[in-house]
Amino acid sequence: MIVEMKTGASKEEVAAVVEKARSLGLDVQLNLGTDKTVVALLGSNTGQIPTDIFAVLPGVESVTRIMKPYKLASREFKPGDSKVTCGDVEIGGKRIIVMAGPCAVENEKQLFDAAVAVRKAGARVLRGGAFKPRTSPFSFQGLRKAGLELLAKVRKETGMPVVTEVVEPKDVKLVSSYADLLQIGSRNMQNYALLTNAGRSSCPVVLKRGFSCTITEWLTAADYLLAEGNSVVLCERGIRTFEDSVRFSLDISAVPVLKKSSHLPVIVDPSHAAGHYSLVPAIAKAAVAAGADGLLIEVHPNPKEALVDGLQSLSPSDFTRLMKELKVVAESVGRYI
Repeated sequence: MIVEMKTGASKEEVAAVVEKARSLGLDVQLNLGTDKTVVALLGSNTGQIPTDIFAVLPGVESVTRIMKPYKLASREFKPGDSKVTCGDVEIGGKRIIVMAGPCAVENEKQLFDAAVAVRKAGARVLRGGAFKPRTSPFSFQGLRKAGLELLAKVRKETGMPVVTEVVEPKDVKLVSSYADLLQIGSRNMQNYALLTNAGRSSCPVVLKRGFSCTITEWLTAADYLLAEGNSVVLCERGIRTFEDSVRFSLDISAVPVLKKSSHLPVIVDPSHAAGHYSLVPAIAKAAVAAGADGLLIEVHPNPKEALVDGLQSLSPSDFTRLMKELKVVAESVGRYI
């Protein structure tokens, strides 16, 4: 249930709504806008509570039931677009934010060379995996804490904020002490213990779509993070379909659907969707044209020697060329890189 306060409603009037909600056993989330406040009332019994109980309170403009499973991620809770900040980078504004770097941190030289190359080309955030959950237990699993330390060192040397994946609830505190953005991968989108812990961290979260999950399930997972007070960036990375000519089928329609249904920023990972470096540029440009707020792209100094996902990684020269092409696409839809 969403209670929209009148413009200029007093703190006392908002407090009265909150007090009434809590007296009925409901949880409360406030969206404190510049003009007005929106109060989300959460609980399994909201369906049995008449809206008039809140509509008659002083300062209340309207009361609306949200029938969707997701609440805090919805446009009803926050009509305007949310912006997520990490360092001096704002995700969700006019500027399209490109996050780029190697899928996995392998060594200091590899990471530093990648960071310098993507920064020079125009990327704003450095990506790199320290913890790598893999399909096979015999595949490279990442450098773990040593990888986090390298990310922090390269961040200091280049000035680029860092996004890296967190895999287990117990590691959230460790990873968030090194990262500027936490990434929750496709396989963990519905790991609710991880979502709750990450929601309590000081780092905003990039939440990737589960490769077998609907948009509604995705936004409901985002509610776990939002309910703990954190900020969220949604990342479409392709879903599993019957099509096998690409690694995953990028759901490009997810971008406008999310823009209609949710206030959260949306980015796209063309690398995992494509599975092959030659397809990445076209998918990246399509994502920008569709309205994505950013891109998450894998770039390796020497893809042929990459320990993880070399086939879908761009070389520095390919990435530089793509960034130039993206600027043209961005300008055509009123954005910029």
